[in-house]
Amino acid sequence: MATPDIAERLLAGDRRALARVVTLIENNAPETRQILARLHAHGGRAHIVGFTGSPGAGKSTLVMRLARELRRRDQRIGVIAVDPSSPFTGGAILGDRIRMQELAGDPQVFIRSMASRGSLGGLAATTRDVTRALDAAGYDIIIVETVGAGQAEVEIVRAAQSVVVVAVPGMGDDIQAIKAGILEIADIFVVNKADRPGADQTAAELRMLLSLDEHRGEHVWRVPILKTNAHTGEGVPALADALAEHLISLRETGQLAARGGQQVRSEMLALLHQALLARIEATIGPEEWDRLVTATVERSRDPYTTADELARRIGLAPSATTPP
Repeated sequence: MATPDIAERLLAGDRRALARVVTLIENNAPETRQILARLHAHGGRAHIVGFTGSPGAGKSTLVMRLARELRRRDQRIGVIAVDPSSPFTGGAILGDRIRMQELAGDPQVFIRSMASRGSLGGLAATTRDVTRALDAAGYDIIIVETVGAGQAEVEIVRAAQSVVVVAVPGMGDDIQAIKAGILEIADIFVVNKADRPGADQTAAELRMLLSLDEHRGEHVWRVPILKTNAHTGEGVPALADALAEHLISLRETGQLAARGGQQVRSEMLALLHQALLARIEATIGPEEWDRLVTATVERSRDPYTTADELARRIGLAPSATTPP
């Protein structure tokens, strides 16, 4: 199948073409970059929403309920569920897709599970590319659900415009928020399973933590703390409203363009980093690399001189050094 043909079919709304492009992205197929370059000019319209939070917080059920609410509002929805990799095959465990089967028959909803395959930050390495394909395909809202919260979970900021952090009563999410830096990335806090004892206390603790932000007065957007029950759908319409309000705020304050610039800068640096690593691997074989590492460990070489020598070999100017 010719690359221009599949790109044109995707842009025309062909779901099979979209599914094929996503598969090509996941498999890092050679033609992927040409397809994504073709699609790039047709993106930039979708609202990309990231969901993160501790495992067991009910993110998948909440995302399913939110997708149903957004469909009632006549929105086309894309869902990317980043699953932990299978220890046997490296593929996604697909638990999220099983739970979302009730949405699978809706032609206006596209659901894809992706294996994290060890990627840091709870995101598969190809998530942003899949998001770009869904955006070009005309989906209004793209929801990215991450594996779980952790020190590197802030990676979701590089992919989403609005970040929803999901907490539940009794799991200490307030303390983890401080430890993991999650507090700083949340645009909306959700206390899910709000029918459990301690939901009000959890919301109050999050409110207290937000009040400790030294720069709170400088922020135009006030981070809301919402309570939901994903099993019953309680609070989900308010979450959909808050996401719409946040997008309006981003546009009116210029933050949407600013975040987009930061994300593009990050993505281009990541692509350059990949190209650099590929060039290094093509120039320096594994045996030579091992020898250099061993010599450095044994102190017969130093890492600075070695790095400068390698930089010259791959066509980069050596880093400037100042003698002591």
